[in-house]
Amino acid sequence: MKLFYTLFLFTLIPFFIKAQSTTSFSEYPLPQFSILLTDSATTYTKANLPKGKQVLVVLFSPDCDHCKKEVESIKKNIKDFKNTQVIMVTSQPFSKMKAFYREFELAKFKEITVGWDPRFFFPNYYKIKFFPFLAIYDKKYKYLKHFEGNPQWADLKAYL
Repeated sequence: MKLFYTLFLFTLIPFFIKAQSTTSFSEYPLPQFSILLTDSATTYTKANLPKGKQVLVVLFSPDCDHCKKEVESIKKNIKDFKNTQVIMVTSQPFSKMKAFYREFELAKFKEITVGWDPRFFFPNYYKIKFFPFLAIYDKKYKYLKHFEGNPQWADLKAYL
C-alpha cells in the first residue's frame, strides 16, 4: 500500500509542476477573437480592429457597479482614447449587454465597440477574478498591462 501511494505521488508531480509553470496571456499578443455586436448580426474579430491604434479590452458584467463606474470614467475621458480602440466584452446574456449599451449611450462613441462573447473565450483566456478587467495592447497588439477592478485614471492613462 505504501508503494502504491509513493507511485501515485510521483505520477502526479509532473502535473503540479506543469500547472505552476503554465504561461500567462501577458507573454502573447492580442489573441484572435470573435464577438457578436449589439445589432445581433455582425461578428467583430481582430481583423476588424482599426489599424495603427492601441487596443483596450474591457471585460465587464452589465450588473457590476464597478463596471458602470469604469465605463463612465472612459466616457468622461474619451478624448484620451483618440489613438485607442476600446473593445468592451461580456459573456452575460445578450439582452443585458444591449441594455447596458443603451443605458450608457455607447453608440455615440466611435472609439468604443461593445460585443457579446457567448463562448466565454475572454474570461477563460484571461482567467479573470474581478470585473472590470482591462488589458492594454500597443499598435502591434503586443501586451502592455492589465488591471483588475477599477484602476486609478492616471495609472490607465499612462498606457494610452
